[in-house]
Amino acid sequence: MQDFVKILGLKHRREVAGKSAIFSGEHFVLEETDWYLLNLFRLWWHYGISFLRLQMWVEEVMEKFMRIYKYQAHGYAFSSLEELLRSLGGEAFVNMTQRSVAESLLEVGVTQRFVDDVIAAVLRSSYGQSVLVPAFAGAMSLAGAQGSTWAVEGGNKLVCSGLLKLTKANVISARVTGISLHSSEGRALYQVHYESPEGQGSAFYDLVVLTTPLHPSRSNFTFDNFDPPITDLPGAFQPSVTSVVHGYLNSSYFGFPDPKLFPFTSILTTDTPELFFHAMDNICPVNVSAAFRRKQPQEAAVWRVLSPRPLDKPQLKTLFRSYYSVQVAEWPTYPRYDAAKALPPVVLHESLFYLSGVEWVASSMEMTAVAAKNVALLAYNRWHQQLDKIDQKDLMHKVKTEL
Repeated sequence: MQDFVKILGLKHRREVAGKSAIFSGEHFVLEETDWYLLNLFRLWWHYGISFLRLQMWVEEVMEKFMRIYKYQAHGYAFSSLEELLRSLGGEAFVNMTQRSVAESLLEVGVTQRFVDDVIAAVLRSSYGQSVLVPAFAGAMSLAGAQGSTWAVEGGNKLVCSGLLKLTKANVISARVTGISLHSSEGRALYQVHYESPEGQGSAFYDLVVLTTPLHPSRSNFTFDNFDPPITDLPGAFQPSVTSVVHGYLNSSYFGFPDPKLFPFTSILTTDTPELFFHAMDNICPVNVSAAFRRKQPQEAAVWRVLSPRPLDKPQLKTLFRSYYSVQVAEWPTYPRYDAAKALPPVVLHESLFYLSGVEWVASSMEMTAVAAKNVALLAYNRWHQQLDKIDQKDLMHKVKTEL
């Protein structure tokens, strides 16, 4: 993504300092301070060397995952998610989509208490799910929680709009309703049907990439003339609610009667049945000027609250002494990882490709970007019959010999 930002002339948004804590519903089980060494001491005091074991595990996974960028730079592609994972970490990576992150971490010596307190809090904040999510998805989420992520000045959406403008793509503002299969000179030809405010229409394409999830709760278009037929894939998506609240935090609920003494800007939570929210944080504007400062804890600020269901008035009054406004967005955000075990296909038909299946490996912007480039390379290599660039074994050796 950093390469995209440079190409588009965008800037990193300035970071605004803030401290995090993990809340159990009764008290904070872990609190961040301004002092790095004190934070390490607290982690060691509560959890022993579990945090070091976690860091080593995540770094090992990420080091192998980063190989994909070398492979793609040399034009290599994969026809299935399993083949992509095998090229990076062998069968161990494939198995990481079938076993939980809790099981994997306990196996490398991380304590149950650390899993229950810290790992659960991170996964509730990112995926809205428990430590039973697959190990690979968990590793990606935990890597993103280690402070190396960043945002774009003006909003991350500028990356998407900028790339769209850069490609000079012909965008048809319409909703796709179906895809029907035809043939031309022995090759598959796909007719994409759509509807817009101007009416219904269609167009023929040699290559088609589907980026919408093909699951019953998300898919609302049809496939015609395909044999065997293309059907909805198994699985479901996790509903999530984001509430943006402008108001005064009720610090007493978190054990701070005096709001002036409340030190945290981000609150994660453990997997406690009584807790009605996953996480909340004091958010900054998409444009952060040099003079910008966070509001004092006793002042009205803008908070983002993540929850499995819309917050009712008593719940809002629990979190806030009073508030001016509440804006709510509810949608199925991430796969419900316990709903399906088999990974979705990448190739649905000869030149009909499926991008969103990568979310069932791990759901993030980076994973989607990797999957998008893989599909582009796969379509190119198949079209030009460059089969030696598809599903190759021992790619690390091949890449080294090509340098």
